[in-house]
Amino acid sequence: MSLTEKNSQNNDTTQSVHVKNPVQIFWLAMVFLVVVGGAMFFIDKNTNDLRMGKARPDTSEGVASRIQPVAQFALNIVEGDRPLKTGKEVYDATCTTCHATGVAGAPKFGDKAAWAPYIETGYETMLQVALNGKGAMPAKGGNTALDDLEVERAMVYMANEAGAGFPEPKGGEEGAAATKTAAATDKAEPAPAAEKADAAPTAEKAEEKVVAAAAPAAKSEGGIPAASADELATGKGLYDAACFVCHGSGVAGAPKFGDKAAWAPYIETGLDAMLQVAISGKGAMPPRGTAMNASDEELRAAILYMVEQVR
Repeated sequence: MSLTEKNSQNNDTTQSVHVKNPVQIFWLAMVFLVVVGGAMFFIDKNTNDLRMGKARPDTSEGVASRIQPVAQFALNIVEGDRPLKTGKEVYDATCTTCHATGVAGAPKFGDKAAWAPYIETGYETMLQVALNGKGAMPAKGGNTALDDLEVERAMVYMANEAGAGFPEPKGGEEGAAATKTAAATDKAEPAPAAEKADAAPTAEKAEEKVVAAAAPAAKSEGGIPAASADELATGKGLYDAACFVCHGSGVAGAPKFGDKAAWAPYIETGLDAMLQVAISGKGAMPPRGTAMNASDEELRAAILYMVEQVR
């Protein structure tokens, strides 16, 4: 056999070897198809809603998380003693909601120009606003579980980051001593029994006159009755928790807290009409002001509380 014939025979043998394994080729092709098909199915499943313009079904928790107020009201029950948080810890947990970005008119963290007017008012003034709230700022930043000292530390932390240079608040024995001193200062000497007896009739008469004079005024605002102490307390709690987000600064057309002219048209409609709007919503006003767990009585108390500020 010539060399040329041998090479030709070897080539035919090599080609026949590749063709003699069709089963192997079939299974390799099947594995490839399964891998590619699985990848395409996974991609299609996770992007189909977006391509079709469909929204994923929302849970009630998801909806609530998107419509919740900017600053939340946290009502926590603290059992037993706990270590007090530092100013930074309080800021990170509560204050950052508004002060990190400067929403609702809050001075932005670290912005010296924004904090300067507040620092100029003085330490005590800033502390009272932080503890009791003012405008869109809720009492204790909306977290009433915080200790006063924790709120003070947070205030100092934020102010110092803006160049205030306030001393770090101290607790423990020094704080207890300061509390005792304040309590002792508030105590007054008891008046003699004779003086009390003489003053009692006069005080009662004066009180009767004040009540009699106040009665007509109480219903002068669109026939809306004056709120009781309990209603005011309940109303303030709900206002600080939800209503202040819009009414604190008057956003979205909401009548601004304390603005008598802005509230006048609503007061003229009467308490029942105002309550119905609060319950059902109207225009930019969402139903129940996003406080979906609030009862009708609590909403009524919140209205009375806000109306009371413009009488």
